[in-house]
Amino acid sequence: MNKIIVSVILVILLILGINKITDIIFYVEKPEKSIYQVEGVTTKTTTKTASTNSDDELENIMTLLTTVNASDGEKIFKKCAACHSITKGGGSKIGPALWGILGRQVGSASDYKYSKVMAAYGKTWSFKEMDSFIKKPKDWIKGTKMSFAGLKDTKERAALILYMNNNTDIPLPLQ
Repeated sequence: MNKIIVSVILVILLILGINKITDIIFYVEKPEKSIYQVEGVTTKTTTKTASTNSDDELENIMTLLTTVNASDGEKIFKKCAACHSITKGGGSKIGPALWGILGRQVGSASDYKYSKVMAAYGKTWSFKEMDSFIKKPKDWIKGTKMSFAGLKDTKERAALILYMNNNTDIPLPLQ
């Protein structure tokens, strides 16, 4: 039995050793640029700018806010409730309290310690800012400590934003 186990281990070591030796012998450094360039080919550029794209997104979220309802947003907020409170006077949890978040300065809750980038962001939570942030927080504000992956569905984000807008003393107008 011992001879069989030693034989199996020897075969495994031999295969791994041969693999490593061949990698060393036949090492090929990959070039940064492709050597083969096709002449006469032009690339098509798009004329749509980022500002036009963001204007379209803002118009889209503003339109969706009128088509969704806050009760759907309340259901979606359950994903957020583990880290955030949205009740009036509710304290911060893992994340800051979200009562009255829309229209408030980003990173301004006094009872919460924000990441440096969030505290220095300097913008106000508008519908567009909130939509973009909820879509993928780590991409919108790089360096945020919020670990939420984001909401891909635009209607879900709109319903959630409408729910957050209703949970304030002074909701922002939807126009």
